[in-house]
Amino acid sequence: MSVVVPAFNEAGMLEQSVSDVVDGLRARGAPFEVIVVENGSTDDTRAIATKLAANDPDVTVRSLARADYGEALRTGILSSRGRVVVIFDTDYYDLDFLDRALARMDAPPAPAIVVGSKRAPGTRDDRPWPRRLITAGFATLLRVGFGLQVSDTHGMKALDRAAVTPLARRCRSGRDLFDTELVLRADREGLTVVELPVNVMERRPSRTPIARRALHTVVGLVRLRILLWRDR
Repeated sequence: MSVVVPAFNEAGMLEQSVSDVVDGLRARGAPFEVIVVENGSTDDTRAIATKLAANDPDVTVRSLARADYGEALRTGILSSRGRVVVIFDTDYYDLDFLDRALARMDAPPAPAIVVGSKRAPGTRDDRPWPRRLITAGFATLLRVGFGLQVSDTHGMKALDRAAVTPLARRCRSGRDLFDTELVLRADREGLTVVELPVNVMERRPSRTPIARRALHTVVGLVRLRILLWRDR
């Protein structure tokens, strides 16, 4: 499998997070690669990622000049080699989700995407209530505006690389909406998209003001709705 870890200004967390993931994957015994996609960092993130890759043949680094979470995801997916691609953030990863997602991908009907949903029944979300409210509003917009049945598109995911790579090449959204567009395109192509409940724990406070992020997301969803309508 391939694990993609976008990293922007993560000098304080990157080494520990990558070590946790690598140790957990090695304990499971299956071949893997971890791809750290550093994008536009102004701290020591790139140097730390380079050191991790130099010390571990299962870790590789891609660097982008500009900070763009969505482009980092796209770069990681398109450079991956595993049958399954797993998306983990530096501050949000869970090897229990990985085990459950892999088991679900091996059960018919095999999904193209397994989303770790912060809104699914059984999820435990310990984030502050304003962030939970934003997630709920986002899910409502996706259901009403796009007809999407899964309740979340952000965060941890497991992807069937062969099925999803062509969609990743077609996605034109960046920043926080790339993975939303990817899930929407998979759904529109008739691919199976399922969700699993997760335990959501913040390893650090959000670095983006909620009001600004909410406004950016609403504007981005309007643009994405027009984009997908034109692509029909």
